[in-house]
Amino acid sequence: MAAAKPKKVSAPKPKKPQLPSDPVELLRVRVLDALDDLKAQNVQEIDVRGKTSIADLMIVASGTSTRHVKSLADEVVKFAKQAGMQPLGIEGQREAEWVLVDLGDIIIHVMLPRVREFYGLERLWTVGDDMARTAAVG
Repeated sequence: MAAAKPKKVSAPKPKKPQLPSDPVELLRVRVLDALDDLKAQNVQEIDVRGKTSIADLMIVASGTSTRHVKSLADEVVKFAKQAGMQPLGIEGQREAEWVLVDLGDIIIHVMLPRVREFYGLERLWTVGDDMARTAAVG
């Protein structure tokens, strides 16, 4: 009797993470990936819907040096272009202490820690959030 051939069993292919279909959410994911790839520090997302008409989301991140800040901003721009979004504006690249990348619905601020602390964008854009939560609870 002939020996039966062993069946070839292939391992299941790892599933690729499904990218969001919403263009703003896709852009958000791409921006966060870009910042993560180059080791941005203290990345914060601030939902500014209802507070301003200039954007829906602000992302604030820190770099360790002016070179790091510039590299982070350049990477954000590269990833945004790959996602089909041309930046509306980029400010501060020369000094690279605070680089702003305007992607329309999302604005990215990449800053040196001392500049970030001085301007306190997180505090500025979240003022009143605690009072609104307290009023909703109470």
